[in-house]
Parts: sequence; C-alpha cells; structure tokens
Amino acid sequence: MAARHFLTLLDLSQDELRYLIQRAITIKNGLKAQGPTYAPFTNRTLAMIFEKSSTRTRVSFETAMAQFGGHALFLSPRDTQLGRGEPIGDTARVLSEMVDAVMIRTFSHQGLEEFAAASDVPVINALTDDYHPCQLLADVMTWTELRGSVKGRTAVWIGDGNNMCHSWINAARQFDFSLRICCPEGYEPREDILAAAGDRVTILRDPMTAVAGADLVTTDVWASMGQEEEQARREADFAGFQVTEAMLDAADKDVLFLHCLPAHRGEEISETLLDDPRAVVWQEAGNRLHAQKALLEFLMLGQVSH
Repeated sequence: MAARHFLTLLDLSQDELRYLIQRAITIKNGLKAQGPTYAPFTNRTLAMIFEKSSTRTRVSFETAMAQFGGHALFLSPRDTQLGRGEPIGDTARVLSEMVDAVMIRTFSHQGLEEFAAASDVPVINALTDDYHPCQLLADVMTWTELRGSVKGRTAVWIGDGNNMCHSWINAARQFDFSLRICCPEGYEPREDILAAAGDRVTILRDPMTAVAGADLVTTDVWASMGQEEEQARREADFAGFQVTEAMLDAADKDVLFLHCLPAHRGEEISETLLDDPRAVVWQEAGNRLHAQKALLEFLMLGQVSH
C-alpha cells in the first residue's frame, strides 16, 4: 500500500480530519489522566529534517515520538548530505530504507512534494513557504476543545496572506467554516488557493469590519522567516492591522484569539493581548504535541478505535 503523506490539509478527507481532531483530544485527555502509558511506536523512528529553525515543531514532534515509545532523529542541512547537494529524491529513497516516517520543515513546497513522491514512508509537512498544516491541526483542535464543532463558525485572519493564511483557507474548506481575510493591498493570499475555496473565504480591508461578530480571530508576524529585510516596509504597510483587545471586543462575546507564535508584542498584536483571557495561545502551542501524535499514529497505523 502506498504511504499516506500530509503535505497540506487537502491530503486527508474531511472525515479523516475530523477523526484526527477528536483523536488528538482523546490522546491529550489520556496523557493528562494516566501519563505517557500508550506506546504504539516501540522501535519506530521519525527522521526530522530542518532547513528552517524551530522551537515548537521540534519539541512537539520529538516529545510525541518519545512518549509513544519511539525515537526522533534531528537532521539539519549542516550535518547531512542534503546541505551538500544530494538530489532530494535520492535522500528520500535512502531514508525510506531506514526510518518509519519523515517530517520536513523547509522553504520550497515543490521540494517537499518531490521528496514525498520518492518516499516509501509517510512524509509530513512541518512548514514550507506555502503551507503550515500541522499548526492548523493544533488550531482547530484548540477551537474545538473550547467551543465545540467549528462547522458554520466564522474565523478572521488579520495580516499577511502567507503560508499560515493559506492553511487557514484550506481549513475553512475542510472543516466547513467561513474565513474572512483582512490584509493590506498587495498582501493577499495566492490567487489559486483563494479561488479553490469559493465563497467560504472573503477578503476585507478594514479590521474592525472584519472582526464584527466573529467566533475566532488569528494573526501571524508581519515579516516571516526570510523576510526580515522587508521589516520596515511591512511595518508601514500593516499600520492599523495590529490585533488589540478593542478589536476582540467588537467580535462575538465568546471570541477566541490564536497565534502560531512566536509573537512580536507591539507589532502584529498589542503589548498586552496575550495576557487577555480570550487569547488561548499557550493551549494552542501545547496542542501541537497532541495533534501531531494523532497525525503520526494515523499515518503509520491508520485509524484506531480506542
């Protein structure tokens, strides 16, 4: 049977994604109640390839494998042949002979697709310049834990039409909620990704209009990794797009605020927003562990009934 990969949220069916969210919540509750007693990954290894730096991604995947009784290998371009120009497909074929799954955090989404096409074991996208689907599993899990089914709800993305925004668009399609994207002119998400979502997604320019009555508000840094030289221009272009407590006041009374972190206080969010009880970013960050456990289990073992 061909390996299942998780490169975007569209790689799984809506039913499979709903299963994953519920499974992640079950795994989390079991861990809290009993500690890490469930170890389905004895002697299994996850290779983790990092071409971009990370805190949450590395810690969550490494901990997930350890708590499941398996092992995670950290590979950076500095200490592998990838950094010396070995063809992507060749590396994929070699790793397929030795490990049970591969997680990649990289720049080029096309390179990731090339790797997955040559791999006989599951490949997980832990962030590319185009998508960040693992973060969305944690985000939808957090939203579901705190507010129940997200179907038919309204989320608002404020900021750059970046990889996180693209994954939020895919999430709106797969989990069946409405997404309002509020960004300055010239910072829209990719046209093809937007078009595929149809009327589930709308583009707005005024943040206060965008958040009116919304169930969830989320944002990201204005300059992503690799865009630091654009910082000053972006700060000027995004003036007025900072998410503040007053903005959340204009949303639904039960609104939640999410941020994939790291956050730049005083830039994309107000200095004090993360102290607001409506901001659930620490729970969201912690849920990376549980959502990825459910994902790893699904890709390596399939759906489980317990």
